[in-house]
Amino acid sequence: MRDRDFHSFVAADYDAVRAALLAHRAPGARFLEWGSATGVITIMADMMDFNAHGIELDASLVTTARTLAARFDSRAQFVTGSFLPTGYKRLGGANDSDTIGDGPSGYLQLGRALDDFDVVFGYPWDHDAPLMHDLMRQYGRPDALLLLNDTEIGVRAFRGGRELTITR
Repeated sequence: MRDRDFHSFVAADYDAVRAALLAHRAPGARFLEWGSATGVITIMADMMDFNAHGIELDASLVTTARTLAARFDSRAQFVTGSFLPTGYKRLGGANDSDTIGDGPSGYLQLGRALDDFDVVFGYPWDHDAPLMHDLMRQYGRPDALLLLNDTEIGVRAFRGGRELTITR
């Protein structure tokens, strides 16, 4: 019997994510995945010559991601922690989320701040997309790309808070 608080996992559409990454490919660009889980997307970004990093709260998933990266000779870096920066306060609303857990900020382990990244990928659960947009407004660079995987619409790209068209 499953715990009542169990939150099911839904894999991203890897083909759609690959297409979005290819459309915005810039070798050497810094890529960050929020909630990188087993690391597949971060490893894909590394294989496309992004300087790829993943932050994941679940230490066992980080171990799995590192093992998978080693198997595919990926240089992707994974750290355990929250993708919320230390001291984050959501503008205009509570920080509460049923899907984003608490923990120390992963940026400390990466030795980088959110505004060091050129491309940020997130897979928002439920109503977490506004929180991810808020993080980019407060901590990301205005010219950074935010890719969000929406289970209904697919991968959407944003820069400076505005949605871009992804060419396929």
